[in-house]
Amino acid sequence: MTRRARRTAAGFTLIEVVVAFVLLSLILATSFEIFSGGMRRAGDLDERARALAVAQSQLASAGTEVLFAEGETRGETEDRHFRWTTTITRSEEGTDPSRPVTSPYSLYRVDVKVEWRTADGRDQVLSLATLGLGSRT
Repeated sequence: MTRRARRTAAGFTLIEVVVAFVLLSLILATSFEIFSGGMRRAGDLDERARALAVAQSQLASAGTEVLFAEGETRGETEDRHFRWTTTITRSEEGTDPSRPVTSPYSLYRVDVKVEWRTADGRDQVLSLATLGLGSRT
């Protein structure tokens, strides 16, 4: 065997091993960043889904537990993570101001705003609104 053939058959050089480790570390660092970003977004989406459930619950309870009355109520969830504000106002939407009101019912607008802070300290807000029919008082 010649001298050149022995050197190539001996294995990898130190530079080849270092380059392979550098490439491997870059690939692993990029993969970890992608994975951790995906997990953070999944956590954000889970919190947004919980906030949506709180807002929908407040909208559903407006006018059913207590008759519609103009005003604002505030509260928070049992775990104190979400704070909600429900505002009920009389809506004149769809009424003709030139005609007198003869209906015993009135249209109310219900706005719900849910606020929370994410794990990384960002403040988030979710708002929903609907209209409801209540007795005119």
